[in-house]
Amino acid sequence: MSLSPSAATLPSVSDSLPDSAQRVQMAAAQLGLDIAVREMAHPTRTAEEAALACGVTVGQIVKSLVFLGSTSGKPYLLLVSGSNRVNEKGVAAHLGETLTRPDAATVRDLTGYAIGGIPPFGHAAMLATSIDRDLLQYDVVWAAAGTPRAVFRVDPNKLQAATGAVIITVT
Repeated sequence: MSLSPSAATLPSVSDSLPDSAQRVQMAAAQLGLDIAVREMAHPTRTAEEAALACGVTVGQIVKSLVFLGSTSGKPYLLLVSGSNRVNEKGVAAHLGETLTRPDAATVRDLTGYAIGGIPPFGHAAMLATSIDRDLLQYDVVWAAAGTPRAVFRVDPNKLQAATGAVIITVT
């Protein structure tokens, strides 16, 4: 049996990772990001939990937050520093419409992942993506990799370039 050229060029993924984490690893490879998904012993569902598990500051954790445009219904993904809270009015002014927070089922439908494990890429739907300017001050940030225990480290500038995220101030 022969592999298609695209399948032959993709890196192998550890079968020990959950399926959703393997999907993140493969999506990263397709974007040209060289990451290693790690499954942690303790939950990484919140920025605080992730920072503790990864041994970094809360600011180095990427929160992947999904919003909907209240007029257009367009989905937006905000990649936010774990130490920041989103100023929805300020972000809305940048995006050109006010935002609403979708329910967990909608988030799962749009991303293919449950809240607490949403990665910054590899989603079920196309999401207009913006990245918090504060993440770019770090050499390395950590992001969710598809489950509440799976994470990966990445250069935030490479993450921004690979996702095509618009750099904004979220606070």
